Amino acid sequence: MVASEVKSLASQTAKATEEISEQIADIQKVAGEAIDAIKGIGSSIGEVNEVTTAIAAAVQEQGAATQQITRSTQYASHGTKNVSDNITDVKADADAAAAAANNVIKQASELLETQSQRLGSQVTEFLGKIRAA
Repeated sequence: MVASEVKSLASQTAKATEEISEQIADIQKVAGEAIDAIKGIGSSIGEVNEVTTAIAAAVQEQGAATQQITRSTQYASHGTKNVSDNITDVKADADAAAAAANNVIKQASELLETQSQRLGSQVTEFLGKIRAA
């Protein structure tokens, strides 16, 4: 009876060992699949990191371009203000020149009128002397 119990126990032990071996193989298979999945996740993380780095570089370039546009706009605005100020100054100078020209014309007209009246008086006086003589 002892021998048959030993044989039964040996058989059960062999069966349990076989089941444990199968479970270990299953665990190793699942562990291998998990390792492959982790490698895939690591690869995806690397790709995401590359894309994120490219986006960060593009954002930085866009920021630099925006700053350059801002500087250019400020420079253009300053230039436009200078041109506007110069146009205002030229208009003021042109108005002053026109006023001066009008004043010269007025004074010349008054002088010519005075001289014309004097010449007319002198001609009348001269003709009067000629008629009297």
